[in-house]
Amino acid sequence: MLISVQALRALAAWTVVCHHFMQIFFDFKASGSVGQLFIDKGAVGVDVFFVISGLVIFLSTEHKPLPPARFLLYRLIRIVPAYWLYTVLMGLLVVFAQPLLPDQTVDWSHFLLSLLFIPAENPGGYGIYPTLNVGWTLNYEMLFYVLFAWALLFRLQVRVLVVAALLFAVCEAWTGFGWISGFYRSDIVYEFLLGIAIGMLHRRGWIASGGWLPLLGIGAALLAIYHLPPTPRLLSWGVPSAVLVMSCLALERYVEGSRLLKWLGDCSYSVYLMHVLVLSAGGFLARRYGIDPYLMFAVCVLAIGAGSWLSYEWVEKRSYRWLKARIDGEAVENLSRQKY
Repeated sequence: MLISVQALRALAAWTVVCHHFMQIFFDFKASGSVGQLFIDKGAVGVDVFFVISGLVIFLSTEHKPLPPARFLLYRLIRIVPAYWLYTVLMGLLVVFAQPLLPDQTVDWSHFLLSLLFIPAENPGGYGIYPTLNVGWTLNYEMLFYVLFAWALLFRLQVRVLVVAALLFAVCEAWTGFGWISGFYRSDIVYEFLLGIAIGMLHRRGWIASGGWLPLLGIGAALLAIYHLPPTPRLLSWGVPSAVLVMSCLALERYVEGSRLLKWLGDCSYSVYLMHVLVLSAGGFLARRYGIDPYLMFAVCVLAIGAGSWLSYEWVEKRSYRWLKARIDGEAVENLSRQKY
């Protein structure tokens, strides 16, 4: 477990939280420079997520002879339980607590597509977003998992090339022919490749441990994100995000024993999934009872922090262990039958 990556994952999640705080509480209208920074640049947390995802998936499979189907099953049982839980909670809030989410509506066919990670126009009319709006990133994640599963059939050294070719075919050619949703025609999908490339560099020992040079890399990446326009996203935010990830890897020896950073990283997926629900409730209460937005945000941060820990411990971890034990048990049983 790379604690530096866990720390960066947590930072990315909370950056997205601040971005949506400005959206839900202030409708993306800032009165200060910090608020404007999170409005303009807070979404870069997603790009950091995608680079980290490519890195983690590559490193977690490099020494394992993992069949593609087994890889996909493991990824599904890691991602799906928490996502389905918060999607259902979002649907229930929209149906039974409409004032909390006045711009949201639920269409049951769209709700089903959301659960299946199939991009579709949101019935609220504001774009291709699932019922749990932040789940749009998971649609890209699932595409990456499917394509990476195919790459597992090839030797380790060429997997990045195989994934790159498949991504180009699906996201450029197939969307152009109308075979799959144009939603996937985005340069953000290539950020997963940056993560795989970093994994290959790390595996070969080419990302050396250091002090001042990684800090310079972090500073340069943050300056690039701050000054560059958000498009093209791959160059403006994707490449700087990759530099952030590499720089953090080079600082691993300084943080490798931190339990706090590991815990923050562990909880980051639940932070990402639940924060809009908590912020929506907080924004409603702040408007209705005239509570200072920043005071309510502090309350929301505490609620998200506590809720994400409970979610990680009781939903993510337990569901994954339970389901994995059954998948692995079935595999052992099938192997025994083949032997006898």
